Amino acid sequence: MRRQRVEQQSQPRETIFQGFASTGSVLAVGLFIVTFIFQNFVIPSSSMASTLLVGDHVMVERQSLAPATKWIPLMHYRDVQRGDIIVFYKPTEQPNGNHTFYVKRVIGIPGDRIHLRNGTVYLNGIPQTEPEISRITSSQYDTYVNDFPSVNPSTEPGVTAEWSVMLPTYIHDGDIVVPPGKYFAMGDNRNNSLDSRYWGFVPRENIIGRPLFVYWSIVMPESGVDEVPLADRAGSTLHEFTHFFGETRWKRTFHRIQ
Repeated sequence: MRRQRVEQQSQPRETIFQGFASTGSVLAVGLFIVTFIFQNFVIPSSSMASTLLVGDHVMVERQSLAPATKWIPLMHYRDVQRGDIIVFYKPTEQPNGNHTFYVKRVIGIPGDRIHLRNGTVYLNGIPQTEPEISRITSSQYDTYVNDFPSVNPSTEPGVTAEWSVMLPTYIHDGDIVVPPGKYFAMGDNRNNSLDSRYWGFVPRENIIGRPLFVYWSIVMPESGVDEVPLADRAGSTLHEFTHFFGETRWKRTFHRIQ
């Protein structure tokens, strides 16, 4: 039997230039994802408790609620819906300025009629159960907050001057009516949240995304007693570094936000 020799062709080695190109492609894709699709934030206030806790580090998805674009045809886009938790910059800030980011829950969409009675939200005349919100007690009762919009906002601390003037123009038969292109948003911790009751509707163009899940949570002090903006933090603080093992809330890792 004649032995046949099979010659194996050796694979060409990757050149240094090709290696740099491959690494650069991976970094470019990663940078695109971090810059345009996802962004990380940390929650510094209790305005969304108990849905979001102080010290929750959340991953925010920035594309699905963005205006649809033709250059990414495979990307899924959808309208903002009631009950969505959204990240946005404060309505009183200019679009081209330095933004303060907030996280709230959408209560009303364009055309909705809203009022609160004894802390209960009435949406288009129907009382909402809202199991996720923190219930008020008699010691916490604030007429402006819990019977909105029945009280003159000009005497309420925290209400912006512009909203104090504009609010009456949106009230019809005791309800506040959400105008086109805007949304009414409130925190789940209703008595500790400066929200649409204080500075008005959230314009559609101010919404940058929605938080998907908590990727890390650590016990940390709240940043003040009033509403604090959602802080974008690139690195860990000394507190987080020194208390990582002892104060990390491990059960909230990859906790889905809804």
